[in-house]
Amino acid sequence: MVLVSCDKEEPASAATTFGFKVLVFTETAGFRHGSIPDGVQAIKRLGENNNFAVDVSNVSEVFIQDNLSQYAAVIFLNTTGDVLTDEQQSVFESYIKSGGGFVGVHSACDTEYQWPWYGSLLGAYFHSHPQVQQGTLNIMGNAHLSTIHLPEKWTRIDEWYNMVISTNQDLNILIMIDENSYVGGNMNNKHPISWFHEYDGGRSWYTAMGHTKESFTEELYLMHLLGGIFWVAGK
Repeated sequence: MVLVSCDKEEPASAATTFGFKVLVFTETAGFRHGSIPDGVQAIKRLGENNNFAVDVSNVSEVFIQDNLSQYAAVIFLNTTGDVLTDEQQSVFESYIKSGGGFVGVHSACDTEYQWPWYGSLLGAYFHSHPQVQQGTLNIMGNAHLSTIHLPEKWTRIDEWYNMVISTNQDLNILIMIDENSYVGGNMNNKHPISWFHEYDGGRSWYTAMGHTKESFTEELYLMHLLGGIFWVAGK
């Protein structure tokens, strides 16, 4: 994998020249993160440098079976609230059951609280957060594409979500945060930040990081995100 240069110009779309395609979905029905445009541009550049095409939408009308079937992964980039209709939810479930991939970034866990299937797909729901601050992350192994490049301890600034973790899913934890390294954690120092699992025929990967605009210029974070995209796409 080659890390994107965030100063590189975006190419014209030419999906036929790429190995696979992803959909970046950014619709919000609640708080809308100011970092969404930064995330979109960063993922586009990751795609250019790593042979995958990127489509972007902030409206749920793209959740049509014939449309989703072209994507190796659907990325919920800082989505919030109830963004999909019942019919669109059914289409997305069919997409995953057919082997599709899901990537959740940060407030993807602050999305679709009334849809239990989605909560199980992602693996958690948002509970609360302290102020943005520096914290120290413990990498739980470097065998995964999204953590192979990371140091054993990784210190960075972000908004560290407290979450309600799904108890009915076997999540493979990639990164934990040390709650003693910052103020406001409430998960008894058993606080996962990133994980992956296979679910209902498809693949799911999530990172709670990505609140700040600066996240999408950080080399280590972008490689973390890139590894998650490649894993759910089966590459």
